[in-house]
Amino acid sequence: MKPFFFICFIFFSTAIFAQPKPYYYQIPDTPVVYTAASVAARMVDGLGFRYFWATEGLTETDLNYKPGDSTRTSFETLEHINGLVTVLLNAVNKTATKSGTADKKLSFAELRAETLKNIQTASEILKKPETRLEEFDIVFERANGGSTRYPFWNLVNGPVADALWHVGQVVSFRRGSGNPLPKGVNVLQGTKSN
Repeated sequence: MKPFFFICFIFFSTAIFAQPKPYYYQIPDTPVVYTAASVAARMVDGLGFRYFWATEGLTETDLNYKPGDSTRTSFETLEHINGLVTVLLNAVNKTATKSGTADKKLSFAELRAETLKNIQTASEILKKPETRLEEFDIVFERANGGSTRYPFWNLVNGPVADALWHVGQVVSFRRGSGNPLPKGVNVLQGTKSN
């Protein structure tokens, strides 16, 4: 009878502790084929992986940290990154980004979850076999009714590159507030070792 209970204990313990890791805990598997869209998706996944670890375990002290009077706090930087990711998501959804709309106030947990989900969704759209990057213009609609359109190229060197830049700032800021990036994060391999 004891072996039965021991086996049950091992089974249930394994089931409880073997929870799946969050999506960007490590970078998703590489695409099978090199295409313009799969390369763009991989770049977006790189942003997701870096953002995940840059924001993992941030404290209230980290979120309020700013290195100088003329800079954003880490939380304000995360809000800006979310805005950049929204532009990315809107572009791949073929939707305009509207200016003059009130920003919703999110908690850090809500902001982080929304940003990560939007990065993942944008990546999944880019990974679709029928994806044609030339269809993904950035369109900014102004409150007065005018609009400005930019090709996908500007999405890469604009919002995506800018988001990566600001993720680096968050990493630097958290180091400045005494909470460096968790050990074992390998951005080259897209993995986290224990």
